[in-house]
Amino acid sequence: MEFDVIVVGAGLAGLVATAEMADAGKKVLLLDQEPETSLGGQAWWSFGGLFLVDSPEQRRLGIKDSKELAWQDWMGTAGFDREKDEDYWGRKWAEAYVDFAAGEKRAWLQSMGVRFFPIVGWAERGGYLAEGHGNSVPRFHIVWGTGPGIVAPFERRVREQMKNGLVDYRPRHRVDKLIHENGVVLGVGGSILVASTVARGEASSREVVSEFEYRSQAVVVTSGGIGANHDLIRKNWPSRLGEPPKQMLSGVPAHVDGRMLAITEDAGGRIVNRDRMWHYTEGIKNWSPVWNKHGIRILPGPSSMWLDARGQRFPAPNFPGFDTLGTLETIQKTGYSYSWFILTQKIIEKEFALSGSEQNPDLTGKSIPKVLSRALPGAPGPVKAFMEKGEDFVIADNLADLVTGMNKLTEEKLLNLDEIERQIRARDREMENTFTKDLQITAIRGARNYIGDKLIRVAPPHKLLDPKNGPLIAVRLNIVSRKTLGGLQTDLSGQVLNSAGEPIPGLYAAGEVSGFGGGGVHGYRALEGTFLGGCLFTGRVVGRAIAAELK
Repeated sequence: MEFDVIVVGAGLAGLVATAEMADAGKKVLLLDQEPETSLGGQAWWSFGGLFLVDSPEQRRLGIKDSKELAWQDWMGTAGFDREKDEDYWGRKWAEAYVDFAAGEKRAWLQSMGVRFFPIVGWAERGGYLAEGHGNSVPRFHIVWGTGPGIVAPFERRVREQMKNGLVDYRPRHRVDKLIHENGVVLGVGGSILVASTVARGEASSREVVSEFEYRSQAVVVTSGGIGANHDLIRKNWPSRLGEPPKQMLSGVPAHVDGRMLAITEDAGGRIVNRDRMWHYTEGIKNWSPVWNKHGIRILPGPSSMWLDARGQRFPAPNFPGFDTLGTLETIQKTGYSYSWFILTQKIIEKEFALSGSEQNPDLTGKSIPKVLSRALPGAPGPVKAFMEKGEDFVIADNLADLVTGMNKLTEEKLLNLDEIERQIRARDREMENTFTKDLQITAIRGARNYIGDKLIRVAPPHKLLDPKNGPLIAVRLNIVSRKTLGGLQTDLSGQVLNSAGEPIPGLYAAGEVSGFGGGGVHGYRALEGTFLGGCLFTGRVVGRAIAAELK
């Protein structure tokens, strides 16, 4: 055979697997339906957050973390309840991943030149009891260079092996089938798409100019999830989250279409946990979109007041940054797929960050002066651009004008000034003391006990209606599609299993298409920083397993 291994998908998991196998001397064919401009896939667009446990960055900030605490958080978050079947391998992958995050993950990345921003973020704070959902401590480590910074070392390794003749990278090669005989996967077949020069993330042509067929000893599927396929999302939407959104923004480019899931299933692979997915509730329409329905997620601090479409404050613990899927369920059960933040200028200056490499040019460009400029008065540049140009923002000097502006943004005028004012004034009265019965204010004060939040992430508690904290700002929040938590069930070597639970010879999967390991390493919920990390870990495991198997 011309190739030892074929990898389908040139995102992060595909690059990692390819690099590991090529470095072990295996000849790899790397195929992707998109043009070369999209090498690195979704990871390139990401904020570059990684889940690490008991890291030097944590310890320097006084954070006491441990593998035991991380595992407690993971189990409380995942809620595995199909352990004899669909969750069996997912839980095993979860144990292995937490070991990795608490062990060699950081050193492995550092050996390739990856560095981290010194302030550790606190995502998915939970808000329940000790054994419930959420991170007990900050664990969100931002890669210096964001998404491109985590893609770069693996792209370098792959391109070096391209020069050495061990990697053959062929963009615009769309796999349409897996070649299998007698239960063994022997290769792939598909279509060569017309050459394209579109920019990264833009939709590319699906015009077919030719066909191909290649054979190898093993095939690795690393094609990602279904985040841009809204019809498939709605088809798999779980009833526990209410009705599926009639309208959604897309947090991923159009090529994240889920095609290879069905193609691999046709070849005998088993898909599990189809009903588990991860979508964000704080999406805003990109005023300068790259792809259709391009949504950007706000990474909020805990202080904004969160209201449903009718202007009713969400109950605890549906606070910004605490429980993504819990709040998604609460929103969907209102009958509307949008909600509102009300906040002040003081809050937006300190608490609003935008997810994505392109929305954080200072971190992406590794510019220390630009990062330091975040401490200056005023909202960060990308946030300010959305305030001025984004259609989801309303800014006013008084609450009456703010509510009028909010009502103008929707087809129905659902918001009542008196109702909203009553709730805000009740909240503001709780600011009179350093103690309170309002759990969101308790959470704000608690967050500022962490030095990282106090310095750059959480505004000092203050009254929303005090003019000196203004102007007032309202943000319409949309559902933005993102990750597939279920997927192809795999064993701990990444080999895809069939419906009988048996490994399919020659067939492997890594990354999101495998539920980031085992068909669902996250269970029902994620702790954040675990999607990129899941691609890194599964790609590494699969690459090394195949290299060892083919010796």
